[in-house]
Amino acid sequence: MSNANDPQRMTDLLKRLETAGDEDRPVTVREMVEAIGQGSFGMLLLVPGLLALSPASGVPGLPSVLAVMVILITLQMLFGRDSFWLPQWILKRSAPRRRFDKAMRFLFRIAQWIDKLIRPRLVFLTRGVAVRFIGVICLLVAITMPPLEFIPMANTISGATLSLLGLGLIARDGLLILVALGVFGGVVYTLTRVIF
Repeated sequence: MSNANDPQRMTDLLKRLETAGDEDRPVTVREMVEAIGQGSFGMLLLVPGLLALSPASGVPGLPSVLAVMVILITLQMLFGRDSFWLPQWILKRSAPRRRFDKAMRFLFRIAQWIDKLIRPRLVFLTRGVAVRFIGVICLLVAITMPPLEFIPMANTISGATLSLLGLGLIARDGLLILVALGVFGGVVYTLTRVIF
């Protein structure tokens, strides 16, 4: 579920993502996907995760669009597709350039710290049947995102979970997968507080 051309560090991925679109107009989901490529499930999972984690998640409706994106990508992965398809209405969605640039600056600070910590370990949690289990977790996280949109900053927990899972797959770092599962517990807790 990973590609030899995928960046192995979060900062490298963000440098790719930073080149998306033109400086003077909003950045579309299509431009973000084109900037990173469709190399792997982990890569395509990391992008919506990072956007949900960042200040860009404040764009009205964006968390719900990201949730649909995660669901579509994950379902295709679970059914064994090697390349991923997204509908035009998702690809055309955009974030204001200023907010996107602000999100990139915010994420770079986090990425520089994270890159010092990640390395291949507990690799069995990043391949085979484990990837299918990760896909199920991603579906569950995505389902929680639309209701959490009504709580300020609540989707940062969902974004953190997706980002850790995507980065764990890319870097073959099973410890990140375990941390993501712990963060997912935070998503479930937050959602139960909203409902009950």
